[in-house]
Amino acid sequence: MSDAELVLRSRRVITPEGTRAASVAVAGGTITAVLPYDAGVPDGARLEDFGDDVLLPGLVDTHVHVNDPGRTEWEGFRTATRAAAAGGITTLVDMPLNSLPPTTTVDHLRTKRETAADKAHIDVGFWGGALPDNVKDLRPLHDAGVFGFKAFLSPSGVDEFPHLDQEQLARSLAEIAGFGGLLVVHAEDPHHLAAAPQQGGPKYADFLASRPRDAEDTAIAHLIAQARRLDARVHVLHLSSGDALPLIAAARAEGVRLTVETCPHYLTLTAEEVPDGASEFKCCPPIREAANRDLLWQALADGTIDCVVTDHSPSTPDLKTGDFATAWGGIAGLQLSLSAVWTEARRRGHDLEDVVRWMSASTARLVGLESRKGAIAAGHDADFAVLAPDATFTVDPAALHHRNPVTAYAGRTLSGVVRSTWLRGERIVADGEFTEPKGRLLIRDH
Repeated sequence: MSDAELVLRSRRVITPEGTRAASVAVAGGTITAVLPYDAGVPDGARLEDFGDDVLLPGLVDTHVHVNDPGRTEWEGFRTATRAAAAGGITTLVDMPLNSLPPTTTVDHLRTKRETAADKAHIDVGFWGGALPDNVKDLRPLHDAGVFGFKAFLSPSGVDEFPHLDQEQLARSLAEIAGFGGLLVVHAEDPHHLAAAPQQGGPKYADFLASRPRDAEDTAIAHLIAQARRLDARVHVLHLSSGDALPLIAAARAEGVRLTVETCPHYLTLTAEEVPDGASEFKCCPPIREAANRDLLWQALADGTIDCVVTDHSPSTPDLKTGDFATAWGGIAGLQLSLSAVWTEARRRGHDLEDVVRWMSASTARLVGLESRKGAIAAGHDADFAVLAPDATFTVDPAALHHRNPVTAYAGRTLSGVVRSTWLRGERIVADGEFTEPKGRLLIRDH
């Protein structure tokens, strides 16, 4: 530890080997050693002692819609990354929509990177998009460093990002498998959606009926079949249907290269509690019933679901109308994701090590960043969140750093207060005070 510039000390440090009292040495923005709690501090090194607050690796959120450029009135890199930092997230990967242009060519990726460059409070990477007509662009995007490719199997909600039919899915997936890439998929079957009752109006029950579980289940079955045939690597985004879990588990058991995520809103909110007209709860696929939520938690516990990400998809307040059919479908959750998941996880007997595995280690592994993100271990970036796990707060939309103060968590009391967030050994936010943006733009390691 003789070269350490900074030592972070806590009685509860979450490491890959478990939670223990430790001193974490940092030099040049990198963790150099994880040492016993009472290890001596070198001359000239600064000591930060967090006492009983928990030191955990900064979260890695691989599903965020920043919408910048083009729809910056919905969200932007400066506001999104501030909100993320306030919630203990130190790395995010931006989805290829709903920005204009979408990240579907190398030129569009360059535009996105130029937009983000001086605004990011945390590290930012990018997904590319797989569209019906851009198969030729997939390998160049891969070579330019995107972390994989997003596709929809049903309409995306924006005209500039059309969905893939089964033939187009096969063509794109074959191309991506050819260079060892990853396809991440919004899996809802358009035929099942079209056949479902579409009543519209303010009743959440009607909206839920319009996005049935079998739409997810069928789309996931199709995706598994294609992945099996091509030996391709695929990832199911924002799983909400508990009915799909046996299919997923069976596919993984037979060796299909399949990973799965779910989101805080599916784990903490239920259809039964959504008020009529409250479209801040609208997302696709939808928040389902409490019994379904229990199935998702069981799947997290047994490893069928790999990780938890926000799918932060905000809009301006005027798009959150009282009609569930026409309201924008997306939940803004970056700043609250850690606290929301921890609140429910501890109620169900999970510990913070579980939360770190789902929201940091597994997400870093998903995008190939596990050698430098997602763990408090020597050689990793010195990215941390300091959490007071027993402290509580009541969600006030006005206190959020998202561009628009719309949240499905308004008025809820959550456990776990993020005291500070650190990026490569620098404290970037503490008690609501931010430094200037210090984030870097990331490219895929391998």
